[in-house]
Amino acid sequence: MRPSQPGSLPLELNAFVGRTGELAELAAALETGRLVTITGVGGVGKSRLAVRAAGRRRPRDGAWLVDLAPLRDADLVEYAVAEALGLTDHTSRPPRQVLREHLAERELLLVVDGFEHLVDACASLVRELLVHSPGLRVLAAGRRPLETEGERLLPLAPLPPEEAAELFADRAAACVPRFTLDDGSREDVLELCRRLDGIPLAVELAAGRLRVLSPAQLVSRLDDRFRLLTGVRRDVPPRHQTLRTAIGWSHELCAPRERLLWSRLSVFAGQFDLEAVEYICAGEGLHADEIIDVLDELLAQCVVNREEGPAGVRYRMLDTVRAYGAQWLEAAGEATRLRRRHRDWYMGLATWCEVDWFSPRQAEVAALVDAELPNVRAALEFCLTERGEAHLGQYLAGTLWFYWVGCGRLAEGRHWLDRALELEGGHEHARLKALWVLGYVAVLQGDTVAALAALHECRDGAERSGSAVAAAYAEHRIGCLALVTDDLPRAERLLRSALERYQEIGELNSNVLMGRVELAMALAFRGDLAGAVELCEDVRRVCEDHGERWALAYALYVLGFAAWTHGEAEEARALLAESLDLDHRFHDLLGTVLSLELLALFTAAEGDPTEAAVLQGAASRIWPSVGLPLFGSGYFGGPHALCEQRARAALGDERYEECLRAGAALGLDAAVARALRRGPGNERTRRLPRREGRGGDGLKQGELRPGQRA
Repeated sequence: MRPSQPGSLPLELNAFVGRTGELAELAAALETGRLVTITGVGGVGKSRLAVRAAGRRRPRDGAWLVDLAPLRDADLVEYAVAEALGLTDHTSRPPRQVLREHLAERELLLVVDGFEHLVDACASLVRELLVHSPGLRVLAAGRRPLETEGERLLPLAPLPPEEAAELFADRAAACVPRFTLDDGSREDVLELCRRLDGIPLAVELAAGRLRVLSPAQLVSRLDDRFRLLTGVRRDVPPRHQTLRTAIGWSHELCAPRERLLWSRLSVFAGQFDLEAVEYICAGEGLHADEIIDVLDELLAQCVVNREEGPAGVRYRMLDTVRAYGAQWLEAAGEATRLRRRHRDWYMGLATWCEVDWFSPRQAEVAALVDAELPNVRAALEFCLTERGEAHLGQYLAGTLWFYWVGCGRLAEGRHWLDRALELEGGHEHARLKALWVLGYVAVLQGDTVAALAALHECRDGAERSGSAVAAAYAEHRIGCLALVTDDLPRAERLLRSALERYQEIGELNSNVLMGRVELAMALAFRGDLAGAVELCEDVRRVCEDHGERWALAYALYVLGFAAWTHGEAEEARALLAESLDLDHRFHDLLGTVLSLELLALFTAAEGDPTEAAVLQGAASRIWPSVGLPLFGSGYFGGPHALCEQRARAALGDERYEECLRAGAALGLDAAVARALRRGPGNERTRRLPRREGRGGDGLKQGELRPGQRA
């Protein structure tokens, strides 16, 4: 795949062996069919083949991988697909609607892997997307067909002995650098591969043991290991017994401590790190000090894989290997205990991340929660399905407010918060936190009814229980709701009161700073720019002292508006550019689109109505994923209305609409880059000279004054 091609296919880190005929067959099937499913036994190489085949195609809008293996909740299939496509949606719209609109006019290949445990939900979604997206093709890989209309099947057989031996040699060379497939080893390796039925997973696990055993020794040990598991269940198809034999043989070759760790690692979903393993898996037969050595052995045997990403070095188990370990965990009676320890670890991680969000490590926190999202979901699911744990689910869903709001996850946050609050947890403080966070999310989604219901319940509960913290947050978010619904006197009163409450209880964090910024917005809309600037400059100082960047972006937005209104065009653009860049780094779509709207007005005032209309078009594409455009607010909508008025007058309706469409065709990254004057084809990279006097590059007198609604 070309580096510039859009998509999310993983890079291949080791050799792809064989499958020439299957790749050709897949290519032909994808030319004539829109849904092709690779089926076969676990470990036969379905995923690798699907990614390889997808990488050979070049659809206009790329090839994208959706890995459903870590997912356990069928309701989250749509969220997982949206996440894989890089979509963030802040609205209360159904995820299917978001996906349908995103894919409607795209030419795209979607690779859906590991769906078999969610087959009904996956089949329903794939069917609907294919019906409404003529440019979409789906390449699925699983242990069974989707059984939906138009599906073409490619049953995947094991590797023939020669190709399996080539695979063995390649993987063996990584463990034993001097290993070669020569006359002294060829016959033994061929026999080994035949005895393993050519299943790639079994072959690779065998190669991982070459550091201890020779090929001849491996062959000599196969009889006992196969006999141990073959025929244990007569109703299981032979192919399943073969896969179980391959995994069980590897399991038998492990020392007791390795087997124990293997079973305990099965509680993880997706990636995990060493610290989590040491906390969750240690104890009762496995000391924490032993974990690193035992994990190293599992890595050497290819039971666990090592991966690197933004969150550092992490580990992952293949799903079939994980499932095998889970059976042993259940048999040992440890499953519930380990799942509870898993939940406790990720509860602690979320608590630490909430505190550390207000620090210079904000970006690291965002990357960490991104990497741990499958495990966070598993922890939430445990809380919401295990008897007596609902209050912890409410606490965890509320504690993650910074991720739901600050990192573009409003829709998923709403999902968990709604589920948590449907349950009676019996712990008032946990419920109150989940309520104000739900209210906050609903405000930003434009769901006024739900926001008011949650926030009023939180306020009333805070009064009954005497919770000063919950009372402050409820009042803050009710004030925020008043702000976005244009009730400015009430917004100012409530936000000032909330900030006084925060000061009384000694609360200082990103939420408190956002309260000051929101108060500044209310003041600016009421005509008090000096008061707004004073508040935001104070926020700016606090952010610099604490390394906070997310709330800073919103303060810069207000300061940029004030600077531009005062005629300081160069300073205004610099402030908005920094605000936009920060918002985009955190995937905060609300901050991103607000900054784009204001930069469009700046651009129109600078005499470039064409570019201004393009930026407005780019913003129009983002708003449906945020909520009601500009909250339906006349105050927030003022710059947009003025920009449109000026651009239409300069361009005419037909040309203006054409520019809007061009902007709406831009992807998010391209739109942000263009607004920051880094976009391809945009030659206006030089800063405009600063003009003297007020209003020179800003609004002409009487066009749009602070406090004036559109």
